[in-house]
Amino acid sequence: QVQLVESGGGLVQAGGSLRLSCAASGGTFSSYGMGWFRQTPGKERDFVAAISSSGGYTYYTNSVKGRFSISRDNAKSTVYLQMNSLQPEDTGVYYCAATTYNILNTKRYDYWGQGTQVSVSS
Repeated sequence: QVQLVESGGGLVQAGGSLRLSCAASGGTFSSYGMGWFRQTPGKERDFVAAISSSGGYTYYTNSVKGRFSISRDNAKSTVYLQMNSLQPEDTGVYYCAATTYNILNTKRYDYWGQGTQVSVSS
């Protein structure tokens, strides 16, 4: 069973950048597809980006395409989310998650981190 710990959140002005990290332990990291999700108060957790176990495939929700970039370092058991040109609507708690299923099947992410807050001021 894999444990996930996110870091890198914070407060940034619109147009700024942040880089989130998610460190994994307790499992074979390279066997998991990884995803980032975002949740705001009163709303469901939404898919943001995902990367296959090898790193060869990446997917993004439309609202972040061209601004966010997901990557992973299997040697460090870490997945990253580089967020550029941040906007107030990007505000939320960001969670990383791991899956052994298709990374586009957002209902089958079985392991979750505790989340990290990202706040973007206008």
